[in-house]
Amino acid sequence: MSVSIGPVLAALFTGIQVGAALVASRYVIEQTTPATLTMLRYSIGLLCLIPFVSFLNTARFLRRDILPICFLGVFQFGVLVALLNYALQYLPSAHVALIFATFPLQTMILASIFGKERLSATKTIGIFLSIVGVAVTLGESLGAADIGENKGVAAAAVALSAFIGAVCSIFYRPYLERYPAQNISALAMFASVVVLLAFSTFENGLITITHIDFDGWLAVIFIGISSGVGYFAWLWSLKSLSPTRVTMFLSLGPISSAVLGSLFLSEPITLYLVFGMALVVTGLCIGLMNSNREKAPI
Repeated sequence: MSVSIGPVLAALFTGIQVGAALVASRYVIEQTTPATLTMLRYSIGLLCLIPFVSFLNTARFLRRDILPICFLGVFQFGVLVALLNYALQYLPSAHVALIFATFPLQTMILASIFGKERLSATKTIGIFLSIVGVAVTLGESLGAADIGENKGVAAAAVALSAFIGAVCSIFYRPYLERYPAQNISALAMFASVVVLLAFSTFENGLITITHIDFDGWLAVIFIGISSGVGYFAWLWSLKSLSPTRVTMFLSLGPISSAVLGSLFLSEPITLYLVFGMALVVTGLCIGLMNSNREKAPI
């Protein structure tokens, strides 16, 4: 079966954007709070999407669908990214991206549990290699004497964020079949912005906005615009490709994060990182073999 190039390019862009956004977030995270940065990120992303929202009768949401989409948005765009921003305070962006690259593998496991996809031997091998890759990459830093408790918690936060993304991927499918991707993206982002704004106000995070310098605002604007385009591209590609094929491109996140982190944040590219990255990407490739012939996990 032939595959349209458009959705493939959209998924490719999303994979690269994830790594780039992590690097930019790590650059600015010390100037604000994780929740406030996430709120700014999706406020800008929402503004970018609004002009493309369809107001046709066939695109309007049924009342029963509004709350579930908002709920998914709070977790997909709010909790997930806030966890990533928290982790970026303690871990290099490449390490965060590498752990987050288990997203598609977690999706496959959950899809198997929910009876949406068969967990084959190749996928099991892929999962094992990716877990080993993460352990190799983090082994040097988490085993160091000066790491402390926060970095272990940060690594767990990234793993939890990937789990949340996997769960949301499974439950997005019915709505993607009924509504335009840009409408779902806009509603989900709006719900997350409302919750994040309330949380930022509660923790006095809004005060930190005044601490962001000019370069920091450039990073925030880049994160927001790329996120708006990136999440629309992700949902749009999910309408045409199986989720396993789409999330496969998230393996590009660690690569773009490592390269950009080295260029702009002076983060070292160690042999541990390179070897771990190779294992993760190999695991993803093996785990996703023949995925286009299987039923989509969402």
